[in-house]
Formats: sequence, structure tokens, C-alpha cells
Amino acid sequence: MTDIPELTAEQFKRAMPSSVRRRLMAGRIESGADVTALRQFIGLTQERFAAAMGISVHTLRNWEQGRRHPDGPAIALLRIAARHPRVILENLRSAA
Repeated sequence: MTDIPELTAEQFKRAMPSSVRRRLMAGRIESGADVTALRQFIGLTQERFAAAMGISVHTLRNWEQGRRHPDGPAIALLRIAARHPRVILENLRSAA
């Protein structure tokens, strides 16, 4: 039997419930807290997440604070981020 390593404190802090992740992968974003949870799950600041997504920090903050809601292509990008977080990190690295 293989030992499963325990989560580090940093990994635990970034974790999100699987039910929330499944909902985000389906494109059902219920609140700004969902966008914040996704960003934190990937482990990026607002500035770096916005850069990786190709949006302004102002737009991201509006989503996270519930003043605006992502739609259309933005939801598609958030779905990809939820399903394949490494793609977002790779996009950030390639943009640098």
C-alpha cells in the first residue's frame, strides 16, 4: 500500500471542496467567492491570475467582489482554469 502524503499547510489553505470545483468546471459560477476560491486554488495573486487570464485586475476584482459576473468567453476561461489549472500557470509563464 502506498502512503499518501499529508497536505502541507499551504496546500490545505488553497484547497476547495470537490463539489465547488465540479460546479466551476461546469461553468456554474454562483458568486464572486467562487472566482476567489478558484484563483486561490491555483495559487495566484489577483494580478498574476488576471494576467494569466488576459483580463484586467479591475475586471477580476469586480467579479470577486460581486459587482459584475463573468459571461461568455470569460466563463469558458474560468471553466478551463478549474479543470486544468496548470494551463493557466503555463500561460502565465509563456507571457513573461
